[in-house]
Amino acid sequence: MPKSHPPYPDEFRQQMVELVRAGRTAGELGREFACSAQAIRNWVRQADRDAGVCSEGLTTDERDELRRLRREVKQLRVEREILKRAAVWFARETNAIPEKSSNS
Repeated sequence: MPKSHPPYPDEFRQQMVELVRAGRTAGELGREFACSAQAIRNWVRQADRDAGVCSEGLTTDERDELRRLRREVKQLRVEREILKRAAVWFARETNAIPEKSSNS
């Protein structure tokens, strides 16, 4: 499994995209700047999506919103589970729900 690399700065990514659009290949840029050619191709493809050139896939803003919404849904599910457990506990404390007996 490849080692993970900290994300490249946005300025570096933008510069690589501009160089590819100016005619340089992702392979030669990858060798020159010690990053993967596939990463550079991905950055170019994402820049095309963000610019509206390519409609295939999500834009960066859409990805950010999707990530935010997924975090929010996860948090809401946790909160809902806590509330369900609290409701059961309070119902038992007020004798609204009888305790389960071990005799049944």
